[in-house]
Amino acid sequence: MKKTAIILGASGLTGGILLQKLVAEESYESIKLFSRSKIEGLPKKVTQFIGNLLKLEDFKADFTADQVFCCIGTTAKKTPNKDLYKQIDYGIPVAAAQLSKENKISTFLVISAMGASAKSNVFYNKTKGEMERDVLEQNIKNTFVLRPSIIGGERNETRPLEKIGLAVFKVIQPLFIGKLKEYKITDPEDIAQTMITLANSTSHAEVIITSNDIKRIAKNY
Repeated sequence: MKKTAIILGASGLTGGILLQKLVAEESYESIKLFSRSKIEGLPKKVTQFIGNLLKLEDFKADFTADQVFCCIGTTAKKTPNKDLYKQIDYGIPVAAAQLSKENKISTFLVISAMGASAKSNVFYNKTKGEMERDVLEQNIKNTFVLRPSIIGGERNETRPLEKIGLAVFKVIQPLFIGKLKEYKITDPEDIAQTMITLANSTSHAEVIITSNDIKRIAKNY
């Protein structure tokens, strides 16, 4: 049976890789993108809905699919205003989950982060934790929350300090053994593949997918 997928955040690194993979998958006949700006050069099976994602409810009539992939996320550098940051990292995924429930979409996947906890004193971790909590409260049948470590890969925008940090992190990767393996850089390709694998799985019982789980699932694909 052919499927329809929704992607939020297709212009980002992981979302872009996910889009490419879904386009290549023959089992997906339709892919809907909800974003602020248009992506050029996409095939006919991709439909784009452009607008303000902070008002996702406005898209309700078109927000129909079999699966929703939420790859939304910002950074403190791009969004220094904490109120706006929370509207994006918390508000958009939760609104997407609520719309998914209202429109009877049975599969919802969202990228969170390692260390996410609604009880955390760290703003970033607390925001992600509250997002997870309120997404899971929607009780969508097949919900998966992915918690990657630092995400590697080349991004379109220039982030010199981040590039330096990732370079240093890569150098010390061999030191991460035992329980520290979970802190190794997560490949965005692995995240995208894991999301697709989970979305089409009928036997995966875990809801919270750790960085180690992401690597394992992608490797076994």
